[in-house]
Amino acid sequence: MTASPSDAPAGGTSASPPASGARAGAGAADEATTRGDPAASPLRIAVMGAGAVGCYFGALLARAGHAVTLIGRPAHVEAIHANGLRLQTATLDEQVPMAADTDPAAVRGADVVMFCVKSTDTEDAARQIQPHLAPGALVLTLQNGVDNDERVRGVLGDAHPVAAAVVYVATEMAGPGHVRHHGRGELVIAPSPRSATVAQQFSAAGIATEISDNVRGALWAKLVLNCAYNAISAIAQQPYGRLVHTPGVADVIADVVAECLAVAEADGIQMPGDVGAAVNRIAATMPGQMSSTAQDLARGKPSEIDHLNGYVVERGKAVGVGTPVNRALWVLVKLIEAKKF
Repeated sequence: MTASPSDAPAGGTSASPPASGARAGAGAADEATTRGDPAASPLRIAVMGAGAVGCYFGALLARAGHAVTLIGRPAHVEAIHANGLRLQTATLDEQVPMAADTDPAAVRGADVVMFCVKSTDTEDAARQIQPHLAPGALVLTLQNGVDNDERVRGVLGDAHPVAAAVVYVATEMAGPGHVRHHGRGELVIAPSPRSATVAQQFSAAGIATEISDNVRGALWAKLVLNCAYNAISAIAQQPYGRLVHTPGVADVIADVVAECLAVAEADGIQMPGDVGAAVNRIAATMPGQMSSTAQDLARGKPSEIDHLNGYVVERGKAVGVGTPVNRALWVLVKLIEAKKF
């Protein structure tokens, strides 16, 4: 689901962020600006993999005065060059001027790289940006799955700080150069040398951002939500609200969640909040939302299912916990992918 809970699917499901951690607000940013705090200076931001999540956050940051470069597909980049990025929300509809490029080298000079590629492309994209990263640039991973930061760090080594982010937003690409926002828009990020500055500046731009020492647990909480809804929505090509009214679906979701929680416990993961309650809220709060996996399959694109239900199956094997329902959903989506691709 939209890092698309877009996810929360990247276009998709959202959970409540953990209550613990430090949240930076606009008031703090305003005070810092008044004092001339260098942390309040505009950031240079590159969005690597500018889909729905990256475009939405990038647009808010550009509107706040930051220098944002979106790195994405040619049709998307051409539309932005011609008209800016169209940002459509419940309260505004405007064209936001910003830079856009197809070349990963466009990360050059960025203070922060918002790393938003599909989990299937993590290592390749990290290798593409590696030669162009400025010294000390923070790579912030805003992706589905729980181990992308570790995978990026495995490519970049210790030369650049890497921090995971948990994304809580519902967005979609309504067309080239056009992002549509459906709800929420918060981040929970791991500590890093630049995290305090990022939290302050992002919050001042309207992106509520919290720093948490338990981002891994928050990523797992979102993973559970994605596992509960993504595959079923993809197989049925139905939104969450309709799914849960189909006989038997609620029981399947409950089985998926139980398996995920058992694997997490055996793996030593502590998840914040009431994950079961968060799962139950999704269908009520986002009844019209299609999962990111459903959107991928509908568009003829490979999904991230290996990093969602497939990851739970893999970790279950490692810790000795059976995951038959997650395995069945993973295999069914893989069968659909094999037929389409």
